[in-house]
Amino acid sequence: MKISTGSDHRGLHQRKIIGSMLAELGHQWVDLGTMSDEPCDYPDIAKKIGQSIASGQTEMGILVCGTGIGMSIAANKVRGVRAALCVDCPTAELSRKHNDANVLCLPGDNFNDDQLRSMVKTWLSSDFEGGRHERRVNKVIAMETEF
Repeated sequence: MKISTGSDHRGLHQRKIIGSMLAELGHQWVDLGTMSDEPCDYPDIAKKIGQSIASGQTEMGILVCGTGIGMSIAANKVRGVRAALCVDCPTAELSRKHNDANVLCLPGDNFNDDQLRSMVKTWLSSDFEGGRHERRVNKVIAMETEF
């Protein structure tokens, strides 16, 4: 699978870990920055990831900032993105199974490296269940064209 990653300066360390992990798991990794620990604006990175998914360049994305909140809000502004802020393995799993999330947003300040790896692995190994969840996701998708 082709997966894009991005972070602001506060998620740089975690993004590098995620990138290495994606390569180890056999995924193609597209790193969309930031490339330094100099302060940057998270909406710029979230937009790059969102556009990568919306254009079909990548299938999924992973974003990291200090809390994950800003990235989640910004990424969800891009049509076709379903970004989920996840704080543990159960929320990562359910974001895929119930919401068909195509972007995982993580709070870089809250996890050690092993916890981070577990959450990403859980998210990547979970599949959308469809069924009653598909009806709900379709309603969310329809909202993108209503305003």
